Amino acid sequence: MLNYSIRSLRFLAIGSMSLLAAACSSDNDAATVPEPPPPPAMASFEVTITNLTNGQPLSPVAVVAHQSGYAVFSVGTAATAGLEELAEGGDNTAFIAEADADALVMTSASGAAPIGPAGSETISFEVFESDLPDLNVSAVSMLVNTNDAITAINAAPVGDMLVGDSMSWRTTAYDAGTEANTESAADIPGPAGGGEGFNATRDDIADRVAMHGGVVSQDDGYATSDLTGQHRFDNPVAEIRVVRIN
Repeated sequence: MLNYSIRSLRFLAIGSMSLLAAACSSDNDAATVPEPPPPPAMASFEVTITNLTNGQPLSPVAVVAHQSGYAVFSVGTAATAGLEELAEGGDNTAFIAEADADALVMTSASGAAPIGPAGSETISFEVFESDLPDLNVSAVSMLVNTNDAITAINAAPVGDMLVGDSMSWRTTAYDAGTEANTESAADIPGPAGGGEGFNATRDDIADRVAMHGGVVSQDDGYATSDLTGQHRFDNPVAEIRVVRIN
């Protein structure tokens, strides 16, 4: 009886040691599970748009971060459908959707509201740091007391900017070429007109983007114009400043 009990205890002790070893092995295995990789590093930017005109509010600005090869427009060629809507009515919804569908676009953002003369707005965006070597920024807005005038930075390279760096551009006015410059209140969406903005079938005469000739106005002899001298503008019409935040 005694020998049998000792053997039983010996086997019990060996079994307990085996279970303890297995448990320790399991704990070690759990401790060596690799940590998930950290999230990719991001770079953030701010784009500030300042209205330099006397009487031309700017429509909510569309900002697009993209790779080389994308452009808001090309001078001498027709505006896209999204740019036509923005240039005639100040609504950037279709333009941003059009940009987001482009494989070269990283991200986009919209301003919150129109920017009055001497006013400004700052819009933020961020991209992966790995995308910085080919990062370009575009921004576009309508001069809303016109038929289809826009201003923009078009594919400005900013990928070499370091944290704290800034770049500025003073931008000119372009004619989107999608609507005749009637200067009629019925065709102008801004406060000087309050008329219809975008109309896909109206007066696509030039059908190409070009430098804008400026507003003539009733004060300068355009008898059917509903605009006055205060709505005239000279270039530049806006300042756009990009700052790298981190």
